[in-house]
Amino acid sequence: MGKPAPPGYIAGLGRGATGFTTRSDIGPAREASLASLAKDQDNRDNAGDDEQRFNDDPDNETGLFNSLPYEADDEEADRIYAAVDEAMNMRRAKQRAAKEKELKAKLAIERPKITEQFADAKRELSKLSAGDWEGIPEVTNLSRRKTKKDLGRERFVPVPDSVLAGAKAQVETTSTVQSADGTRTEMSGIRTDFVEMGAARDRVLGVKLDQVSADSTSGQTTVDPKGYLTDLNSMIPKSEADIGDIKKTRMLLTSLTKTNPGHAPAWIAAARFEEMTGNLVQARALIAQGCEFCPKREDVWLEAARLNTLDNAKVILANAVRHVPDSVKVWLHASRLESDVIAQKRVLRRALEFIPNSVTIWRAAIALEENQSDAVILVRRAVECVPLSVDMWLTLAKLETHENARKVLNKARKTIPTSHEIWIAAAMLEEAQSQEGEEEKARKTVDMIVSRAIDKLQEAGTSLSREKWLDEAVACEKQEAVMTCEAIVKNTIGLGLEPEDRKSVWIQDAENCLANGHVSTARAIYANAVTALPTKRSLWEGAAFLELKHGTPASVLALLERAVAAVPHAESLWLMSAKTKWQQLNDLPGARHTLSRAFQANPSSSAIWLAAVKLEQETGDHVKAQQFLTHARAKAGGEPKVWLKSAVLERILGNLDRSIELARMALDRFPTFWKLWLVWAQVEEQMGNIAGARDVYANANKRVPACVHVWTSAAALEERAGVPFRARAVLDRARLMNPKNAELWCATVSMEHRAGNAAMARSQLARALQDCPTSGKLWALAIVLESRPQRRARSLDALKACGESDPHVVLAVARVFWAERKMDKARGWLARATQADPDCGDAWAYWLRFEMENGSEASREEVMNKFLGADPRHGDMWPRAVKDIANVGKLKEEVLRLVAAEVPTSV
Repeated sequence: MGKPAPPGYIAGLGRGATGFTTRSDIGPAREASLASLAKDQDNRDNAGDDEQRFNDDPDNETGLFNSLPYEADDEEADRIYAAVDEAMNMRRAKQRAAKEKELKAKLAIERPKITEQFADAKRELSKLSAGDWEGIPEVTNLSRRKTKKDLGRERFVPVPDSVLAGAKAQVETTSTVQSADGTRTEMSGIRTDFVEMGAARDRVLGVKLDQVSADSTSGQTTVDPKGYLTDLNSMIPKSEADIGDIKKTRMLLTSLTKTNPGHAPAWIAAARFEEMTGNLVQARALIAQGCEFCPKREDVWLEAARLNTLDNAKVILANAVRHVPDSVKVWLHASRLESDVIAQKRVLRRALEFIPNSVTIWRAAIALEENQSDAVILVRRAVECVPLSVDMWLTLAKLETHENARKVLNKARKTIPTSHEIWIAAAMLEEAQSQEGEEEKARKTVDMIVSRAIDKLQEAGTSLSREKWLDEAVACEKQEAVMTCEAIVKNTIGLGLEPEDRKSVWIQDAENCLANGHVSTARAIYANAVTALPTKRSLWEGAAFLELKHGTPASVLALLERAVAAVPHAESLWLMSAKTKWQQLNDLPGARHTLSRAFQANPSSSAIWLAAVKLEQETGDHVKAQQFLTHARAKAGGEPKVWLKSAVLERILGNLDRSIELARMALDRFPTFWKLWLVWAQVEEQMGNIAGARDVYANANKRVPACVHVWTSAAALEERAGVPFRARAVLDRARLMNPKNAELWCATVSMEHRAGNAAMARSQLARALQDCPTSGKLWALAIVLESRPQRRARSLDALKACGESDPHVVLAVARVFWAERKMDKARGWLARATQADPDCGDAWAYWLRFEMENGSEASREEVMNKFLGADPRHGDMWPRAVKDIANVGKLKEEVLRLVAAEVPTSV
């Protein structure tokens, strides 16, 4: 116990202790000797070996406990520790997985993959056109751009005088001239190489011709195309490579014609190759040999005729018909070579002697006949020679009289029982011969023919599908055979359809026909559809809309009478009938009678009650309108529109207190119907009660905070009251409650612009375009508020952002052209604005104002007619003008003129 511890000894190291160091272990604060340093280094080396030994795996112990036995309790302890470690790992597995996922997401954001960085660019590549792909430059190796060779070119080294002197000596000549007195005189000069000068001149001329022969920008020739220099036949290849290719090709074709002289395409290829190289004589000689070796091939004879002159071609074709008398192409080409019609007829009739069953030659011969009787004789002979040609039978039927045409078609039907064209031609023949007043009889005859045609074709096993029959109906409509078209549709519209699919398929067929302009076919489809399914309201509505657009008022009323009888509970059909009688026929008693019948069929329909109110109101009978509204509130009071109409009518009549009372009663039942809040507030403002109107708007904003119209109306009230800061506050609050709303941003920008705050308006507009980058109204404001030089660029940005289908942007562009006095472009863009959205009344007002200032009376009338056909209801200025109390009872034409007079013409 009293002995010193061995070097490097640490107490408890075998039990897992780490030990510690004290001041005494460090030693005195003096410079250590070399011996002590070496001793310390040995101690550290031994300690490192001990640590490595005790850190080894317990199963492979080589240290202190390697000799101890591994008992069952040790194994159990190891198993328990392993189970604890596994339980701890499982408990933290979800946390580790979440942390790893978060770390991966963070790394993906900080250091994304190359494929992710360019994913958007890859998606944009799908929009490139073929021209854009071809315009992409080739990849070049930029790393080797600065080579030693290139750097050497950039250096400038003066040429030594010795080099110049040597070059001068090479081209310098020296001559000696001896005079009469015996003296010699040396003369020096420059030797001229005239051969080299000629070659250089040729090269320069070639470069100039290449420059003027093709324009570098358009790629089109600027040299006379009829000149010999630009003629294809005179462009003989001069390079050695081209000449070598020509020789190889000629050898190959020569070998081909020699090894297989009966191969006609080889002779044709050889002749065309010689033609391309400019050797026309050799080409003719080769094709002549081809005619000798391949006399039965018509293409060789036709090629020989093409390569020769007109007279020689006639001789060649005359020889051709001796060898191939049954060639239709040879006979037709020989006929076309003749300049005289009589000679052409002679050739074709000679051809018919050899080929009497050729329909093509018969057609060509018949087409040359100017006399109808001669044509009839030829066609009769044609149907005898070619009895299975449907075209010949139909041509003969067209040339014959009505009675003879019937006989011809009957004979054709017996000869070709599988042809539907003959049956359709027979039906069209009967329709064409119908007299006035006998349309019904002719329709029955045509229907019977088409019905028999379908039966006979089914018996023959050649019946067409429903789609093919519809195509035939469309073809008949194009030939103005409406009865035949209707008969085909009537007898084939339901072929192959399941009962549950008929309605949807028929509606789709009718819409497709209308989209392609086939009105008669669509009308026939709807007529048979409503007959087969008389209780389907959508079919009646489709037929009614078709008649409203393409029919007459009489046809519309006839159809609607059938519709309301079949579907009496369809409100829209009753309303269309009453509106047609009132507006198109000016039949007020008839319209009232229709509405009374509609009341009986639909006593609780608010739409019919409101239509009756509108009829009485616009005709000036306000008392009856009030009575109707009273009954409507009692029978159809569940509709808020009835209460709204009642409040508005009382306001029009000046009963403002009654209007407010009705609005309050309605809002107790419908607190979220925002139009009632607007009527109440407007009546309060009309009475001069600004504070009351503010309270109404405040309550409305609480009830319907998402309604933009209420917010903008409240802001407009504050602006009219002369309190712009309140209007600004209202719009700011509205934008907070309805973010990214283009209407609110438009109201804000417009208010700042009206107040004269141009800088604030531009700032708000920039924020608005960030929130709503595709809003047409905002872009239109941006164009209007932009300075004149920048309007074109802003218009282009707006069209890129919104497209050319946005009516607001298109209207703004039209106003820009109008301000620049480009009238044709302005008129075109105004028309496009009305086409983009016919329901926008502002566009019609601008167009009418433009025509009032720059157009004629005819153009103004055209605009007005299109406006009445469109019947717009929306816009910024148009709805306010229509609903203005001062404009109640005025026609729409008068209101449009009032709005057109108020629209700003300058931008």
